[in-house]
Amino acid sequence: MTPLRLLPRVLHVATVLVRYRVDDLIDEQHGMRLLRWLRVLLPRPRKQIAVLPRGARLRLALTELGPIWVKAGQVLSTRRDLIPADVAEELAQLQDQVPPFPGAQARAIVEETLGKPIAELFASFDETPLASASIAQVHAARLLPPSGPAHHLPPQAGEGRFAQPAAASGREVVVKVLRPNVAKNIRQNLQLLDASARLIERWHPQADKLRPRDLFDEVAKTLHNELNLQHEGANASLLRRNFQDSDDLYVPEIFWSHSGEKVLTMERVHGIPADDIAALDQAGIDRRKLATKGVRLFYEQVFRDNFFHADAHPGNIWVDPTRTREPRFIALDFGIMGSLPDEDQYWLAENFIAMFERNYRRIAELHLAAGWMPRHIRVDELEAAVRTVCEPYFTRPLSEISLAEVVAKLFSTARKFELTLQPQLILLQKTLLNVEGLGRQLDPNIDIWSVAQPVLKRILADRYSLKHAVKEIRKRVPEWLRIAPLIPEKVHAALAALAKGNGPLQVGEREMEHLYNLARETQRRILVAAFGGTVLLGAAVIYAFAPQLGIWPPAGIAAAGVLSFVVAWPWKRSKM
Repeated sequence: MTPLRLLPRVLHVATVLVRYRVDDLIDEQHGMRLLRWLRVLLPRPRKQIAVLPRGARLRLALTELGPIWVKAGQVLSTRRDLIPADVAEELAQLQDQVPPFPGAQARAIVEETLGKPIAELFASFDETPLASASIAQVHAARLLPPSGPAHHLPPQAGEGRFAQPAAASGREVVVKVLRPNVAKNIRQNLQLLDASARLIERWHPQADKLRPRDLFDEVAKTLHNELNLQHEGANASLLRRNFQDSDDLYVPEIFWSHSGEKVLTMERVHGIPADDIAALDQAGIDRRKLATKGVRLFYEQVFRDNFFHADAHPGNIWVDPTRTREPRFIALDFGIMGSLPDEDQYWLAENFIAMFERNYRRIAELHLAAGWMPRHIRVDELEAAVRTVCEPYFTRPLSEISLAEVVAKLFSTARKFELTLQPQLILLQKTLLNVEGLGRQLDPNIDIWSVAQPVLKRILADRYSLKHAVKEIRKRVPEWLRIAPLIPEKVHAALAALAKGNGPLQVGEREMEHLYNLARETQRRILVAAFGGTVLLGAAVIYAFAPQLGIWPPAGIAAAGVLSFVVAWPWKRSKM
């Protein structure tokens, strides 16, 4: 879209922002002093708007601008290290609800996407939607019964009343249908958000720390993923596998035969919203045990599976009403899932452990080692700042300490030490806030720290154990052996190119010879390890068959060594 065609939309956005006087959110400490002089030209807000706090005015402005801006506000609400707490609290209340589009239109989209009439796909399809949001809306339906004799199969292990084998037709399902023209609407609004991010990046004095472009990229990626419902279905399938036999979480089954990019069909489940305390009590649910499971599920998804539900508000998290003594959550809406790079996952886990143990020096060292802060920052000064933030919290009983609040305060303090914000942690911060808030609702006395610490330690002990390391090495050995013979040739070619000035670096004869010898030594060690493995394998084989061959075991071992040496030595010599 050309800038001229974009102008009416820009003017509309500007008008809404001025009407709600969102300029109050930009203060002088961020270096935007020019706005102080421009404000005198702006009209005074209406009385009913003027009495509202600044966060509420921003929330209302985003709601009026439309669902895409609501999505952006929801993401921004997680960045409590960037925005004031009062504004973040207001943005967290944004609700992604819009009027439904006609059911007949939804039926047409289903038929176009799946290539069949509704009558050939479903026994029934309710055109009145169960729910409607900015990206899609949901309709109740029922699969067709089997054409032949009915086959009544028992539920699979661990699936209970909510799921049955895919072969059992005639089941209740929900059909999620993408809104018409939603892609065009998102594209237009993302162009405006992109332009705003570029302006902030160019003119804001702290743009290198705020990283507005990275924040925009996170919002854009989230929205583009939600435009393909197959992406959501794949997310649900993976999460379902991760918790297939779990007593803590249930994930509905996806019916791929009735799904496409614009249509997603999944098993219909029934439950109680996780924040409906009265209904949970009436059903006899053990809320204390449920709260503990919620915290445990967060750490298992993040640090065990590295795949977590990142939109875990009560509307997307239900509770199975049939399980009272051993309660279980039900997950819904899998459009926004999160994962972390391995390095960030490790640094984050270590930071949590250090926080649990009140090891402030360790927290400071981890922030520097992770590259989240410049190397010139002094560890002792950062340690003192971390201690200043954390110590007041530890004077309270552990059950009253908010982990999410401590993390937010730490990031806010770290900004003074040139913290480089990590956009990949946005979804994780949001999830942590949601999980802790839900846990407090279910059990106001929950000690999140004592629940989280042993779970995290157990997961890390498994993930970074010697057994796990050996397993990972075994996976990579075939690849290492495959590339080992190619290393000298490739290194020699690369170094020759550098010596001729055809690369980004220039090296002399002496340096090239040193690197070449280093590569040869690396290859030699790999091949020696392979040779040693051959010898051991041969010894094991002869030792195992020694009794049948009438060989005394020590003599068998010696013979194995000689035989393996004879077989492997010519190969080894030819490779050295």
